[in-house]
Amino acid sequence: MIPLFFIFTIITLLFVFRFLSKTSLLDILFDSFRSLVDRLHVYQSFKVSHRNENFQENILYRKVSIYLNSLQSLEDAQFTNLFTGCSKPKEILISLDDQHVINDTFLGSRVSWKKDYNSQKKVFVLTLKKKDKRRILRPYLQHILSVSDQIEETQKEIKLYMNLETRESHHDRRWRAVPFNHPATMETVVLEADVKKNVKLDLETFLKSKQYYHRLGRVWKRSYLLYGAAGTGKSSFVAAMARFLCYDVYDIDLCRVSDDADLKTLLMQTTCRSLIVVEGLDRVFSEKSRAVGTGMGMSGLLDFMDGIVSCCGEERVMVFTVIDKGLINDQSVMRPGRIDVHVHFPLCDFSTFKVLANNYLGVKEHKLFVQIEEGFQNGPGLSPAQVGELMISNRSSPTRALKSVITTLAKK
Repeated sequence: MIPLFFIFTIITLLFVFRFLSKTSLLDILFDSFRSLVDRLHVYQSFKVSHRNENFQENILYRKVSIYLNSLQSLEDAQFTNLFTGCSKPKEILISLDDQHVINDTFLGSRVSWKKDYNSQKKVFVLTLKKKDKRRILRPYLQHILSVSDQIEETQKEIKLYMNLETRESHHDRRWRAVPFNHPATMETVVLEADVKKNVKLDLETFLKSKQYYHRLGRVWKRSYLLYGAAGTGKSSFVAAMARFLCYDVYDIDLCRVSDDADLKTLLMQTTCRSLIVVEGLDRVFSEKSRAVGTGMGMSGLLDFMDGIVSCCGEERVMVFTVIDKGLINDQSVMRPGRIDVHVHFPLCDFSTFKVLANNYLGVKEHKLFVQIEEGFQNGPGLSPAQVGELMISNRSSPTRALKSVITTLAKK
């Protein structure tokens, strides 16, 4: 066996030469001797899986990913992936490549991470010396959680998750995420001021009510029904709610849900502090679409809204949108607990029109307003989306934009 004194002497010399010269030969020798020293130790590995056995997200996996992507040593990994940021296109992002290793140090001990990503699951593998396990493992993981929390606090990016695959095609990777950059805010959404104020107050109260819900023995969640004609701003209001809460959005496409069990699995794979959206709930519960169902039953949808499976996570806000509440024949859907808050999105009236004219055209008063007001009083009205599009198309000439509104109202 090679004397340890000889090995350490060689390692020390290589460290000196490594700093004096950056030749590839010295790098190769340094790595070779470090590998030799590594063989003198017993190592232990730990897996951090993306999902648990119930297909729920492992929060530690996300925290580790954030932490590793922040390490300076990531640039020294054998392979890394380079991306431009979605919200900041000029920002270059680096992430660890599959099956390659990144090193880190903690309390004087060296550890390594490897990303293992195959068709079935995603895993990070932590490797450290067995003799260091009791001394550094738990403090190191707490260090990772602390650093990742700080990064998330300063660089929080809301994400939009979509269930793009059917259960048969992918087992545990049903959700696909993209950055959620919708610009809508509570201030820009056109809705009656008192309604917006009440919703904001309700959300703020919900955020502070964890202990209250627990004392009552209730799951810490809240559900909203947004109803109104197409183009009245329901989807924009969902985006505004997400930005107000700083919650990720899970948009469930029920057409891609195969049965009740599949819907439950999707819910279990969502995270806490999330906003879960189901659009077109009236189509799902209407008699016409029931014949064209996807395998889901009424009981499955009701369980999704407030059944046992809805208790698998906390601090969630559920939002359902409908065009016509009258199409929901089963009124048990509307009871409190399933739907807590109802928010109506009406068609555009003259007061709403004036807000839109100010927002889109910068016009607060105009001689054509009298004629436009008469048009809103005499006809069924337009949706805010219709009025907004007329103003965008004619934004270079406010007078032309207002005349286009008058013409459209006359055709109604």
